[in-house]
Amino acid sequence: MMSHNRKDRVRKRVSREMQSPLASEEIEDKPTGQVGAAELCCPDKHEMEDQPEEKPESPGSPESLKSEGSLDLPINFNQEGCEELPKREMRLERAQSPTLSYLSMRTDRSMEPPPNLDISSIQRLTKQDRSEFSEQEAHAEMAAYVPQFPQRIEDWTTEEVQDWLTKILRVPESVSKKLYDQDVSGGCLVCFDKKDLIDLGLTIGPVVQIIKMVDKQRKKEEQEAKMQEVNVGKYERTQEIDTVKSDSEGLMAASWMPLERMDANTTDTVTPEKIICVPRLFDKKDPSFMYSQNNILPLAVGPSDLIEPVHEYNLLLGNVEEVSEREILYEFCNKAVCFAASCMNSRTNGTIHFCVIGDLGSTHGQIVGLNVSSFNDYIIEFDMRLDQHFKENKRIAKACVRPPQFFQVQNIDGTTSGKYVIEVDVIPTYFETQEMLFYTYLYTSPEGQHVGCNTECLFVRQGTRSMNILADPNQKTLRERERVITEEVKNWASTRKEMEKKCHTPKPGQQGHKLKQLITHGRGTLENSLYVILVTNKCHPSQLEHLHFLKEMKLFAVLEFHPESDKSGTCGFYRKDRIANLHYPRVYNTQENVSNLIAKLNLFKQTSWVFCNGRANEQDEQDMPFSPSDWLKKRAGEVSDMVSILCNPDVLPKDRLLMVFLLHSVETDVSSPIMETFCAIYRNLEGEDNMICLCKDSTVFSQWKELINTRCKVDITRKCIYELSLNEIDSTIRKLKEPRTQSSCRYLPSIGSSSVLLTKKDEEKMTDLNILCENECEGSEIETTESFKDFTTKTEEDFYRGGQVTWWNFYLSERPGCLPFIKRNSFEDLQNLITESSTFSCVMINLFHHPGCGGTTMAMHVLWSLRRKFRCAVLKNNIAHNSDIAVQVLHLLTCGREEQSSYTPVLLLVDNWEDVEDLQRCILNEAREKKRQEGVLVVILNCERTQFPAELSRNSRIDNVFITNKLSPKEKKFFNEKLKDLKDNHEKPETFYAFMIMTNNFSEEYIENLVCNTLKDLDTSSKQGRLLSFLAILNTYVNGSCMSLSLCEELVGIRNALWERETLEDKMNPYSTLLIHFSVEEHGTYQAVRFLHQMIASNCLKVLTKKHNLFRGEITTNLLHCDLLYKSCMGKDILVQNIQSMLITRHRKELGNDKDTLFSPLIEDIYNDEGTEQIKQVLIKATDRFDKNATVPQALARHFYLKEKDFKSALHWAEDAQQKKYNSYIADTLGQVHKSSMKQELNQGFTPKMLDICLKSAYNAIKAFRDSQDLARKDEPPDPFDQRNRKKQKSYNTSGYVGEMEVTMIIFDFIKYIPFFNESPYQKDRMLQFLSGRLSTKDLHIGNTQIDSEFIAILADHERFLVSLRPRLKESFTFFENYFTYLKPRSIERETVDDKNKRKVSKYFNEYMQIFCAKEEKDTEKASKPRLSVSQEVQDQRRYLEEKRADSFAGLLQCLTEKNRNQMEFIMNKWQFIVDHSVRKSLSDRIHYILTNIVLHSMKPSSGLLKKYEDLVSLLNEMLQDEGTHSNCTELYYLSMLLMWPNNDSMLKNTTTFKNIATYVTASKKSFNRRFSHMFPARSAISHFYLGNSQGLKRIIGKEKLEQALKPSPKSSKDRLWQTGLIWKEPEVKKLLLRVKGKTENGEIHHFCGNVKILVRPVYLGGVRPGCSVEEVSFYLGFSMEGPVAYDLQYVNDP
Repeated sequence: MMSHNRKDRVRKRVSREMQSPLASEEIEDKPTGQVGAAELCCPDKHEMEDQPEEKPESPGSPESLKSEGSLDLPINFNQEGCEELPKREMRLERAQSPTLSYLSMRTDRSMEPPPNLDISSIQRLTKQDRSEFSEQEAHAEMAAYVPQFPQRIEDWTTEEVQDWLTKILRVPESVSKKLYDQDVSGGCLVCFDKKDLIDLGLTIGPVVQIIKMVDKQRKKEEQEAKMQEVNVGKYERTQEIDTVKSDSEGLMAASWMPLERMDANTTDTVTPEKIICVPRLFDKKDPSFMYSQNNILPLAVGPSDLIEPVHEYNLLLGNVEEVSEREILYEFCNKAVCFAASCMNSRTNGTIHFCVIGDLGSTHGQIVGLNVSSFNDYIIEFDMRLDQHFKENKRIAKACVRPPQFFQVQNIDGTTSGKYVIEVDVIPTYFETQEMLFYTYLYTSPEGQHVGCNTECLFVRQGTRSMNILADPNQKTLRERERVITEEVKNWASTRKEMEKKCHTPKPGQQGHKLKQLITHGRGTLENSLYVILVTNKCHPSQLEHLHFLKEMKLFAVLEFHPESDKSGTCGFYRKDRIANLHYPRVYNTQENVSNLIAKLNLFKQTSWVFCNGRANEQDEQDMPFSPSDWLKKRAGEVSDMVSILCNPDVLPKDRLLMVFLLHSVETDVSSPIMETFCAIYRNLEGEDNMICLCKDSTVFSQWKELINTRCKVDITRKCIYELSLNEIDSTIRKLKEPRTQSSCRYLPSIGSSSVLLTKKDEEKMTDLNILCENECEGSEIETTESFKDFTTKTEEDFYRGGQVTWWNFYLSERPGCLPFIKRNSFEDLQNLITESSTFSCVMINLFHHPGCGGTTMAMHVLWSLRRKFRCAVLKNNIAHNSDIAVQVLHLLTCGREEQSSYTPVLLLVDNWEDVEDLQRCILNEAREKKRQEGVLVVILNCERTQFPAELSRNSRIDNVFITNKLSPKEKKFFNEKLKDLKDNHEKPETFYAFMIMTNNFSEEYIENLVCNTLKDLDTSSKQGRLLSFLAILNTYVNGSCMSLSLCEELVGIRNALWERETLEDKMNPYSTLLIHFSVEEHGTYQAVRFLHQMIASNCLKVLTKKHNLFRGEITTNLLHCDLLYKSCMGKDILVQNIQSMLITRHRKELGNDKDTLFSPLIEDIYNDEGTEQIKQVLIKATDRFDKNATVPQALARHFYLKEKDFKSALHWAEDAQQKKYNSYIADTLGQVHKSSMKQELNQGFTPKMLDICLKSAYNAIKAFRDSQDLARKDEPPDPFDQRNRKKQKSYNTSGYVGEMEVTMIIFDFIKYIPFFNESPYQKDRMLQFLSGRLSTKDLHIGNTQIDSEFIAILADHERFLVSLRPRLKESFTFFENYFTYLKPRSIERETVDDKNKRKVSKYFNEYMQIFCAKEEKDTEKASKPRLSVSQEVQDQRRYLEEKRADSFAGLLQCLTEKNRNQMEFIMNKWQFIVDHSVRKSLSDRIHYILTNIVLHSMKPSSGLLKKYEDLVSLLNEMLQDEGTHSNCTELYYLSMLLMWPNNDSMLKNTTTFKNIATYVTASKKSFNRRFSHMFPARSAISHFYLGNSQGLKRIIGKEKLEQALKPSPKSSKDRLWQTGLIWKEPEVKKLLLRVKGKTENGEIHHFCGNVKILVRPVYLGGVRPGCSVEEVSFYLGFSMEGPVAYDLQYVNDP
C-alpha cells in the first residue's frame, strides 16, 4: 500500500497537473505504490528514499520508467537460445494440458520473427542496455529460454536428455555428451543406477546429482498425475483439491516467468477459484464479454510479430484508500496514452488492461475490477488527452487508438460484482503511421514545486513495458539512441507493412448450413415435435435482443448457470412473453414416478427453467449461488440426478430431443459447473449425437473444445457453431421454423361484438385447454406457402382415415367451392341447448354417443360454429385435476377483461369426463375466490361414450342430446355426396376407412371384408404380425388405448439414426392402412399408434383367431412376455394401465356397459373359447409381470373360487393381494373366498366336524367383511394418474355389510338343522334364546346321543362368535336404513345399484324377521296368558315396530312412501304405548315418537292420535336442553329444524330453542359430517320435508304431499320435474310452500328472522352468484339431515 506521504504527493501532483494541458512522463507496468510516471521524468532524491524496498539501479542506468516487475527485455524476434520443440511434442503438450493454449499471450505465429527484419540495431540496443538490468530482470530473461520437455521423463529423446542435463542440471558438457553418445533417452535414464553411470566413466559428483534429480523428477510426475486424475479424469471430486497443475502448465509458465517466481510456484499453486482465463479477442467490440473476479490472465508479454498484440496490466489506484475517482481517471489517461505511444512507435498491436494486477508475483494478471460510475467520463477524458499529448499527430493517434472499453467483472459464483475491467486497444496500421516517430508531451511538476514543465517523450516497447528514450540524462547516449530508434522505426514500419499484407480475412465457412443441419436433425425445418433442453451461462444484456429464437423453440427445460438470469438475463427476457416455471435441481430429485413428476412440474406444458447454480435473490442458503469448488461438493450431485431424469426415455424419446449448449463466455475450468453438467448429459445420452453447441465466438469454442477433449476424449467440433454471430444464429433458427398453422395474432370474442388479443403468455397459462379463437386458421403462414395444397390434402386424409378432427377441417370446408362439413341430425339440437342455457352460472350438457360414431367430431363442430359467441376451448388433458382446470377456465373467461362486470361465456368441451359436477363445483368455487362479479357463465359440454346412448339420454337429469351408430336417410345422403367429392380430389379415397365405415352405415359385413382382405397374407410369427396382434387386442378391449410410435418402431426392428428414418408405415405395409398415428398429451406429449376404428380392431382380432389360429390367450401371454413393452419409453405408464385394465376391469351396466360381468370381457372371452386353464396361465403370468399390483392376484383369487372352486389357491392369491395393498375391495374378496368355501362345505353333509369347519370359515369371512367396512371409511381416492379408473364413478363400498349379512343368514339357516334345535318348537325357541345371548350352551338340553354332545361342544367353542351375530346383523340393517334414507347417490347410474342392494337387504331382513319374530307362537302365548307383564308388552310392541321397519328414525321416514294412513295410525299406537309405559324413557324413543306424529300428520292431518304441536315442541325443547349441541344425535337437531324454524309464532319466540336455532342448525351439520362425511364423495343429503305456508305441524310438508298436489301424471314426468327444478313453478306447489327471504354474503345464503341468522345451503351449485355480492334473495326451504337447503333461489332485485 502507498504510504500516507506518498498519497499526499499524488494528490498534490494531480491537482497541479490538472491545470496544465500538457505533461511529460515515462510510464511502465508497475504495482500501485511504486514511483509515479511524472516523478521519474523529473527525479527527486527524497522520492527515491521513500521506497526502501526498491532495488538500486546500476550506476550508469538512465532515469526511466522502470518497475520491479518489468521484464526489461528488448524486442527479440530471433528467440536466441530457445530451441524449438518438435511439432509432435507440442501437440502432445496441448493434448495433455487444457490450459496450454492460453497460458501465454504468444501464439505459434509470434514465435517466428517477421521476414526481412533487420534486428542488428535491436541487438546492439539490447547489448548496450544489458548492463542496466537488475538481477531479477536477468533471471527473467533467462527464464524465457528454459526448454520445455514432455510430461513423462520416459518420453524424453536423447536430445532432450542432453538439454536437461546441460541447461537444467548444468552438468559439464562432457558428461551430457557421454550419455548422448550412448543413445541414452529418458526411458534409459530412469533405468540407470549409480553403478551404471560410473561404469560409463562419469565421476561421482555428477552421478549423485543425476540420480537424485531423476528420482525427484519421477516423484513430481507421480504427484501431479494423481492430481490430474482427481481434477480431470473423474466426474465427481471426493475431496477439495488445493493444487491443480499439470506438467505442461508448469513448463509453459516457467518459460515466461522469472526464476524467483518459478521457485515460489513449486509450492504455491493457483486455487480452483483463480482460474486462468482468456482475454477478449483483440480489436473486437464485444459488450457481452465478461471477466470473473480473481481469475488469472496469461502472463504479459512483449512484442512478437507486430500483429500479435502485446499486453500490459495495470491496477490503477483502485486499491489505494481514499483516492478519488478523478485521481484514478487521471492515472488511467496517463498510463493509456504512454502505452499507446509506445505501441505506435514500435508498430505493434497492443492492449492495456486496467484493474488487473501487473506486478510479477503470484497474483500477476489477477482480475480485480474497479467501480466505474460513468463510462462517458473516461471516454471523453481519454479523447481529450489524446489531443493534448499527441498535438499535431492527434488525428493519427485517434485512428490508431481505440476508445476505452468496459467489461463486467462477475463474482466467482456468477453474480454481478458491479466492477469493470477497462481496456484500450492500439492498432498502428502502416497506412496511418508510415515511418513517422510519435512524440508525446507530458506535464510534470517536481515535488515541492508549484510550476511544472512540459516534457517531450518518445516511448517505445521495451519487453513488457513502455520506455521513454528521451529520459536518458546523458545527451551523448540520448542522441545515439534517437538515431538508432529512428532507423529501427523504419525497419519496424517496413515489417509492419509486410505483415499486414500477409494477414488476410479467413475464408468464410459453411456454418450456416451446418447450423441448419444440426438444429433440425437433418430434416430441413425445425419441427414442433422436437423438444429442446437448453444449457446456458451468463448472457450480457446487450445480447438479449438476439435470443428471440428461444421463444420460437419448444423449450422443454433450461439449465441456467447465471444466478441473476431471472432479473437481468435470459430467463427474464424469455418470461416477458412466455411462461417458464422457476425450479431448482433438487425438485427433480424425488421418489415420485415419472408421470407424477411430469404433472407436478407441469412439464411439456410450460418450460422448466432450472437454476443450476442457485439464484442471487434467494434467502435460503441451499438455493444461493455457490463458488465452483462449493458447487462441486454441494450441488453437482443434484444436477447429475436431474440430468438423469431429463434424459430418461420415459420423459423424452431420444429421437425427439435436442440438447443445445448456448455459451456466451469462455469456460476455462475443466471442472466448472457447466462442464460437469455437459459430462453428465454426455453419459446419459451415451454420446454427443443429440447435442449442438452455439459458441459466441472462436475463442469460446476453442476452450470449450479443449475442455471436452480433456474430460470426454471426444472432438466436439462437428457439433459446434462458432463463426456465426448471435444475431445470425437467431435469424437462421427463426427462419427454420415450420410455417405457422395458426394466425399470428389470435383473438377472443368479447362484449358487444368486440375482440381481445390472446397473447402467447396467456395461452401458455392455460396448458390444459386447446383454445379456439374467433379467427382460428385465418391468415396463417401455411396458406402463403407452396406446400399449402399438400397440407390441405393431408389434413383431410388424416381425418377421413380415422384421425382426430382439427379446426382446419372445418375451416377448409367453408372455403369457396368446398362441400360443407357434414352435420349429424342432432347438431342443431345441441347448438340450441348451448345458446339457450343461461339460467345458471355454470351449465352442464351431455352428448351421449356410441364409440366411433362421430360424437366428439360433432361437438367440436358445434364449438366451431359458436366461436364468435363463446370463448371456446377443448380440454386436451384427461388426467388434469378439476381444480386446475377451473383456474384456467376462469382465466379464459376474464382474459382481456380483468376489471369488467360482464363477460363473454366460455364453452368448454370435455370428452368422457368422470365427474362433471365436481368440475362445475370447482369452477364456481374458483370464481368465488377470485371475487368475480355477476355474469360468470361457463357451459360444460361433456361427450360421453356409451353402448346405450338413447337409454342414458332418457334417464339423465342433465340436458342432453345423443347420436348413435346408425345414419338417417338424410345423413346417408350427405355422406354419399362427400364420398363423390373425395373421389374427385383425393387418390384412393376408398382407403379412408373411418369415413367409409360411416358411409356404409357401420356395416359389419363391410368391415369384415376389409379386414379379411388386408390380413390375408399376414405372418403372425413376424414382428409385424406381433405388433398388429398387440394393437388389436388392446384396441378391442380398452377404449382409447394406444402404443407410442417409438415403441412400435422398436417392436418391428426399426433401428435408425436421427438423420435418416425408416417409417413405421413402410415397415408395416400393407397393414399400415388400418393404423393411424396421432398426438397424445397425457403424461407428456408423444406420437402414438392405434387402429383407425375400434370395429376394425375387433374384426382384426376375430381374423387372427379364426383364420390364423392366434387365440386371445396366446396374444395376451405374448403381450405379458414382451419385455420391450415395459421398459422405459414414452407412454409406458398408460400402456401398463391399459394392459392391467384389459385383464381386470369388469363391465358394469351402471357405468354404461352393455352387461355385468364377473371378470373383464377379455378374461370372459378366453374362458368361453379356451377354458379355465388358459385363464389361469394368463393371470399367473400377469402376477409375475405386475408383481407389485394387488388387483391382479385379487382377480386370480376370484377366478379360483368362482370358476375352479379351488378355495385353497383362491385363499393364497387373496392373501397375496392383501399383503400388497389392503383396501375394502380386497378385504371383500378375501371374505368372499371364505364364504364360498363355507358354502361348499355345507354341501358335504351336516356333521359336527362340518359344523366346526363351516363356523371357522364363517368367522374368517365375517372378520374380512368387517375389515372391508372399516377400510371403506378410509379408502384412498383413486390415483388421478390411474387412467383405467378415471371413468369409475365415485361410490361408497358397501359390499362388506352385504357380505356380513349374507354369511350371518347362512349361519342362522344351517344352525337350525342341528338335531336338538329341530325337534320341537320349544327347542327352536331355545335356539333363538341362545343366539340372542339369553341362554348359554351349558343350559341347552343335552340328549343321550353322542352326536348331540359333539354338536354342543362345537357350539361352545364358537359361542361368543354366534352370540355376536344378531346385534351385528341389526347394526347392518340400521346402516342401510340410514344409507338409503338420509343420502342419495350423486349419479342416476348408481341408483340402479342402490335398487339392487335394497332388494337384497329387504330379502335378508324378511328372513331375519321370520327367524326372530315368531308371530304365531307369540299369538298362542298371548291367548294362553292374557295378563302378560307390561314390560313384555312393551317388548312385543317393539318387535312389531321392528318387523314393520318403524323402529328407527330412518324407518319412520320411509313410512312416508311405504305405508298407508291406517298402517301409520297403528304404528302411532305402538309408539304411544311404548312412551307411556316404558319405565325409562330413552332419548331415541322420544325422538321416534315426535317423528311419528310428524309423519302421521303429513299422511293424515285429521287423525285423532296426533299430539298437539305445543306438546311436541315442549318435549323437544326438554331433550335439547339435556343433550346440548355436541351430541352425535343428528336426528334430534333435525327435529328442531322441523318444529322450531323461526316464524311469527309468539309461543316459539319464548322458547330457548327458538333463540338458539342457528346453533342447532350448525350442530346438525357437524353431527351429520362426523357420521357420514366419508360417504360425501358418492352421496348427498336428501330433503324429506319442506317449509309450508301455514302454522304448527301443517307447515311441515312432505315430498309426497307436493307430488299429490300435482295433476295426475306418470312417475317419470314427476321425476323430470324434480330433476329440472320445474316443480317449483307449479301453481299447486307454490300454494303449499312458503317462500322465505334471505341474503347472500361471501358466497353463502343466510336466512334472517329478527336477530336470528341461519346458514342455508343452496341445492344447486350455481344457485349463488360468484363475486360475494350482498344481495337479497328468496327461496323455498327444504330440510335435510345435513341442514336447511334453499330451492328455487331468486334474486329479489332482478328485473
